[in-house]
Amino acid sequence: MNTRPTRINSICVYCGSQPGHDPAFRQAAQILGRAMAENGIDLVYGGGTKGLMGAVADAVLSNGGKAIGIIPEFLMNKEASEQDLGQLTELHVTQDMHERKHLMFERSDAFVTLPGGIGTLEEIVEIMTWAQLGRHTKPMVLANINGFWDPLNALIGHMREAGFIHTGHLVRPLVIDRAEEIVPGILAAATKLTGDEDAEVIAKL
Repeated sequence: MNTRPTRINSICVYCGSQPGHDPAFRQAAQILGRAMAENGIDLVYGGGTKGLMGAVADAVLSNGGKAIGIIPEFLMNKEASEQDLGQLTELHVTQDMHERKHLMFERSDAFVTLPGGIGTLEEIVEIMTWAQLGRHTKPMVLANINGFWDPLNALIGHMREAGFIHTGHLVRPLVIDRAEEIVPGILAAATKLTGDEDAEVIAKL
């Protein structure tokens, strides 16, 4: 499963099924969704039609992009409405959360984490763990809207300083404060990864 993107065709967005209290969170989801559509980048996400999930999907679709929802059957009535699910470009209904997360990983070239709750945190931590274990080099972004992810960044730094994050250079998600900079940041990171790989090949010749 050691994968790296050659081009960013799709981005997985992790985010809350609730809107949160700060209007900036929804605005960031809308800005991100619009930017993805304008750059021809598909959305892969948890399939919800409420909260920030719904905001990013609506923005992608209303700007001519593609939204691929992946949702376990038991969450369909909790995080989505049947009518709204029918508007998605693709809908995949999984048996459980494990199947959902694996499919989201396989369909995505990069990962963005908007504000969210425990489920959102668990998803991005798993992706960072896989990166640390060398299972992928796909770009990862913490969308640090109004400092939302500051506590997580502090915790990661604390764990690194305490000697509990090995190969720490592999666990370095991009921390981006402004939604407008997320897509450009991912595209730049993907270009750098491809360039580094080419440099490694040349060095071995």
